[in-house]
Amino acid sequence: MDIGVFIPIANNGWIMSATSPQYRPTFDLNKEITQKAERYGLDFALSMIKLHGFGGQTEFWDYALESFTLMAGLAAVTERIKLYASVPVLAVPPPIAARMAVTIDSISHGRFGINIVSGWQKAEYDQMSIWPGQEHFLRRYDYCAEYVTIMKELWETGRSDFKGKFFTMNDCRLLPKPTAPIDIICAGQSQAGVDFAAAHADYNFCFGMGLNEPLKCQEAVQRNVDASVRSGRRCEALLLFMIIADETDEAALAKWERYKQGADLDAIAWMNHQGEADPRGALDVSAIYMSRPPSAMNLNIGTLVGSYATVARLMDEIAEVKGAAGVMLTFDDFLVGLDQFGRHIQPLMKTRAHVRGSDVAATA
Repeated sequence: MDIGVFIPIANNGWIMSATSPQYRPTFDLNKEITQKAERYGLDFALSMIKLHGFGGQTEFWDYALESFTLMAGLAAVTERIKLYASVPVLAVPPPIAARMAVTIDSISHGRFGINIVSGWQKAEYDQMSIWPGQEHFLRRYDYCAEYVTIMKELWETGRSDFKGKFFTMNDCRLLPKPTAPIDIICAGQSQAGVDFAAAHADYNFCFGMGLNEPLKCQEAVQRNVDASVRSGRRCEALLLFMIIADETDEAALAKWERYKQGADLDAIAWMNHQGEADPRGALDVSAIYMSRPPSAMNLNIGTLVGSYATVARLMDEIAEVKGAAGVMLTFDDFLVGLDQFGRHIQPLMKTRAHVRGSDVAATA
C-alpha cells in the first residue's frame, strides 16, 4: 500500500479550529515535512491549490502558497519521493501547465505528476473575473477532459492541434518531452467526477469516512473500480485520512475533542455557503460532503484517532479495502505527526514491512 502526505500549502492544514496547532505556510515548513516523509519511506507528497480562503477567526486558508512553484522547489531538495502539484484549470491554460510539468519533471528527474482541480469554489475565480458562470458546475468535467487531452498530446507528441468546445490549439508546440510519464490525479466524487477520472486519470482520490472506520469507504472505492472497468483503463483509488495520534487512546481522543471545541464556526459557515452556490444541485458531492456532520471542523476527512498501536491497526485495515492502491495522510501537527508515524506507527504496520527493512527507514 502506497502512502503519501498532503502537505500544508495553506495555513493550519486541514483543521478549522482555534484550538488546533496554528501555523502559516512557508517553503521551509513544507521542505522539512517533505524531507521527513522521504526519510521515512513515504511514496509521494501532494500540494493542493487554494486561491481564496474561508476566513473566520483562524483566517482558514487565507494564507496559501502556489502549488507548482512550491513543488519545483521541493523537487530540487528531494531525491526519491514522487511529487504532485495541483493545477486550477480555470486559471492556467493547458499548454502552460504542460510546460511547467515538463520543467519540474526535469528538476525531479521524472518524479512529477499533476492533480486536476476543476473548480468548485466560485470566489476563487470571481475575484479575478475569470469565473465562467453557473454553467461551469455542469460542464466542468467536459472542460477538464479537453484540458487533460491537450496536455497528454503535448507530452506524447510535442504538438497539439486539438479543436474542442472549450479549447482550440493551432500547431501548439512543446519540447522537450517529459523524461517519464506524468501521472494525472483527480478527486472526483460525483458520478461525473468518477467517470472523468476513469477515462482520463491514473488515480482518483476517495474520501475516507467516519472516525476510526476505515472500511466505510469501500462503497466509494468500488464505484471507482466499476468506472475503471467500464472505461477499459486503469485508474486506481487513493484514500484520504487524517491521523491524530498519541501514546494512548485517551490522550489522542482528548486532542480530537479539544479541536472540535475550538471549531471555527465562521469559516465552516463560509465553506457551507460556497458549497451551496449552485442552485441546480450539480456541485460535486465532495464539497457537500466536507461541510456535513460529524465534523466539518476537519472537512470530514476520514479520521484515525488513537494510540500508535491503534492507528497502525487501522492503517492496516485500510489496506483491506478492495481496489484501493494507497492512502494520503494529513496530520493535526505535520512535523510531530510525521515523526510519530515514521518512528512509532509505521514500524507496527504489517503492510509497511518492506519499508521497515529498508535502508531508507534505517536512516530516518
